[in-house]
Amino acid sequence: MADQRQHRIGDRVVRRPRVSEVMPSVIHDAPVRHPPRFITAPYILFGGFTALIIVGGLLLWLPAASNGEGSTSFVTAMFTSTSAVTVTGHIVEPTSAHWSSFGQGVIFVLMLVGGLGFMTMATFLLIITGRRLGLAERILMREAMGVDRMGSLVKVTRNIILIVMGFYALGIIVLWWRLLGFFDAGEAMWQAAFLSVSAFNNAGFSILPDEASILGGSFIRNLPLLGFVATLIILGSIGWTTLVDVSRHRHFSRLSLDTKMVLTTSLFLYVLGAVVILFTEFGNENTLGAFPLAERVYQAIFHSISGRTAGFSTIDFGQASEFTLLFYPFLMFVGGAAGSVAGGIKVATFAVIIAAVFSSLRGRQQVEAFGREIDSFQVHRAVTVAVLGMAVAFLAMLILTITEDIPFRRLLFDTVSAFGTTGLSTGAPAELTVTGKGLFMALMLLGRLGPLTMALALLPRGEASLYRYVRERVKIG
Repeated sequence: MADQRQHRIGDRVVRRPRVSEVMPSVIHDAPVRHPPRFITAPYILFGGFTALIIVGGLLLWLPAASNGEGSTSFVTAMFTSTSAVTVTGHIVEPTSAHWSSFGQGVIFVLMLVGGLGFMTMATFLLIITGRRLGLAERILMREAMGVDRMGSLVKVTRNIILIVMGFYALGIIVLWWRLLGFFDAGEAMWQAAFLSVSAFNNAGFSILPDEASILGGSFIRNLPLLGFVATLIILGSIGWTTLVDVSRHRHFSRLSLDTKMVLTTSLFLYVLGAVVILFTEFGNENTLGAFPLAERVYQAIFHSISGRTAGFSTIDFGQASEFTLLFYPFLMFVGGAAGSVAGGIKVATFAVIIAAVFSSLRGRQQVEAFGREIDSFQVHRAVTVAVLGMAVAFLAMLILTITEDIPFRRLLFDTVSAFGTTGLSTGAPAELTVTGKGLFMALMLLGRLGPLTMALALLPRGEASLYRYVRERVKIG
């Protein structure tokens, strides 16, 4: 037959494929499943901090948490819990006198967890239990901690915990040695641990008794102690990634643009704050004027460092001049660096806006800093964060001027302090109504999570737009 004939050399055999071989392959792909909105990064952060505040408030509401008879009022307990979790430092009742050892322990844990960050602690627990982080958790932690490379996130998180614990331990040792002259060994250790965590976390809480407190006590003249507290504040406020970058490269020219902007802007704000308070309060006997001439400069530097992010004070800002009460809210509004324990709109945000202003004055079409160009999207995000932050503070001020009977300059000072999670105060929180305290609690939570949440919400989604509108000029100036 034909199909059985012999093939000769040079013949080309063509075979037709079977029907099953030419049929198209059908692959059933499961539809893309998007996570519910309530488990996205901003909602996880908000839910975690809110749950921590509620638990802390309920614990502080217990009779065992206070020294007096019965329980502390529920509003006071929730206000203190919010202030501790957001590491603000605003208080309604004196921490050392009102709260018992149990209550002080609750505040200590709240500001410890709040300072490190809820998600940082959660990731650390995942690491030690051997669980692997998913993509969503890695993206969340990248934004919360300012880490760019996702591959090294777990290692960076572990190193952050170890570094921070190392600073806590160093602070405890040094402060314990300095406090031995005031307390016995056991009490000095507890006071040192509380103050070390509070200082590095920029929390502003202190359980030192009134006769030995930072405000109005024996420690005002203890310059080495104040200097070490200021050092802990700086280390906590410039950000963990900045510390790592400096320790690795050491030379300024090798640092990343973010680190350069954080260091230079922070130094500028420290100097500016010290100069302003030194000249405005130099002759005020109720503030710096009560110190000897040589100590006024030291005290001015300390308050410039602490007043921006931490809230520790050796003077009564309720007696400060109007210029100081109007200027310092600017420093507290800026706050510390991204990925740090400090609040505010963040130093880099302010630095990007200043770089945009100087680039515009120089006639540049792009924003430049330290020989690098900053992406226009980041400029837009910095302006958005700053404007929304000012809008929140301004709206809160409008409401508080209606509900509270407190002078405007004091109300402005403490409101911005709450939003910047600074804790520096003129004493206004203790005079607030229930409505005012509730608004302050919202401000502290927004100040802690707001800039980060806004940054997460402003992240670019998907690919860039395939079209652009026609350009048209508008009149400016």
